[in-house]
Amino acid sequence: QVQLVESGGGLVQPGGSLRLSCVASGSISLVNDMGWYRQAPGKERELVARITSRGITKYVDSVKGRFTISRDNAKNTVYLQMNSLKPEDTAVYYCLATIWELGGAINDYWGQGTQVTVSS
Repeated sequence: QVQLVESGGGLVQPGGSLRLSCVASGSISLVNDMGWYRQAPGKERELVARITSRGITKYVDSVKGRFTISRDNAKNTVYLQMNSLKPEDTAVYYCLATIWELGGAINDYWGQGTQVTVSS
């Protein structure tokens, strides 16, 4: 079994910063792509940013220049540094990882989500 545990969410004022972390643990042989998604009330879940095992990144247009995704392969951890936060960034943020498990299976796993609220 594999678990993803997120941390770092909270309440921040507009213009502020937060750093999210997501750690993968369990029966892991290799962590492939990792990413962050978010879901605001009444909206569909959307991709925010993703990063390959080699460090190639992709961002949704609305966060380019403000958010930075990174990873530490030795720790099976992905980060999302969020700067210049706006009220429209308010959402539950989820981590997704494609895991090559011990035994050979490849599966996608989601974290439990962490709330980010941007408000004055």
